Amino acid sequence: MQTQGRRVIRCRAAVAWAVGKPLSVEEVEVAPPKAGEVRIKIVATGICRTDDHVLEGCFPNVDFPVIPGHEGAGIVESVGEGVTTVKPGDKVIPIPLPHCGECSFCLNPESNYCLKSHFSESQNLLPDKTSRFTCKGKQIHHFLWVSTFAEYTVIPEYAVAKIDAAAPLDKVCLLGCGFSTGYGAAINTAKVKPGTTCAVFGLGGVGLSVVMGCKAAGASRIIAVDINKDKFAKAKELGATDCINPRDFKKPIQEVLTEMTGHGVDYSFEVIGQADTMIAALASCNMSTGVCVMVGVAVSGSVIPIDPVLLLCGRTWKGTVLGGWKMKDSIPKLVSSYLEKKFNSDLLITHMLPIAKVNEGFELLRAGKSIRSVLLF
Repeated sequence: MQTQGRRVIRCRAAVAWAVGKPLSVEEVEVAPPKAGEVRIKIVATGICRTDDHVLEGCFPNVDFPVIPGHEGAGIVESVGEGVTTVKPGDKVIPIPLPHCGECSFCLNPESNYCLKSHFSESQNLLPDKTSRFTCKGKQIHHFLWVSTFAEYTVIPEYAVAKIDAAAPLDKVCLLGCGFSTGYGAAINTAKVKPGTTCAVFGLGGVGLSVVMGCKAAGASRIIAVDINKDKFAKAKELGATDCINPRDFKKPIQEVLTEMTGHGVDYSFEVIGQADTMIAALASCNMSTGVCVMVGVAVSGSVIPIDPVLLLCGRTWKGTVLGGWKMKDSIPKLVSSYLEKKFNSDLLITHMLPIAKVNEGFELLRAGKSIRSVLLF
């Protein structure tokens, strides 16, 4: 198997050549893994709104040309020297938030961050500052090291989680980002308590995963907020007790939610990434003990003007990345929970498409016609 790992593999990948251009499905060359790296055959990958932010040029510090995608699942094809946690043939989920295991954040049991993350140092190239992708003679950049829109990808070992061999890869790929982010925002970040009230702004794949997390935590009332009423039936199926469209009211939605609940919800979640909805979500939770969690990723360079009085009486405003899970340890456990039917993330999948139709998948996302589209190689 080691000899197989030494060859360059030619395969398909969806390449973003420039900001604002559709993805182009190309033949790319994928170099073998170097020491500490793993080459993975990607079987399935979800389309996440963050990938759309990359194409629009809104995600910070991404270099083009690039192979996006960060919500995938696959099988280890070969490993570089010194790799011990996975072997060829293992089913794995690449993790967009690495776990080096050595930095102060990795060593802190209360943190799921890692200094190798894109928010601290660029993940456009692998740790040795080179790429494993070439296309038409040009170097292609990695995205968050994972680049799951390629049929084969090379990733550092500490950004790969081995999962149960029984896991269906076309379903559990969602655990690589969207489902885990939303579900964990409720369970880990907000720590929703039984019998409480929650409001979820934005009912895409991640927002609906927040709804599932609130329900699993025992919330008695879950108010789903979106301007697309077509999302409401799915939200109710997943646990929302009320669904409201801000466009149906003349007053600000935070006032509507405060009136509906008496003094505001116990927990609010912004899962869109816009300044106005972030302020509305913050103002919607109880002024003393309310907790607002920012899940949506705002456009790079955004500034939010807020009245400090909103926080004066004790409200908590916090962020979350990948739902607070230490991904390398938590992904295998989440996959086991999926196999034990403790949650049904399959309900988020609305479309299965071949990689050749990747741009159609993004059009469905932008038009609000999909929750999660899964691309298959």
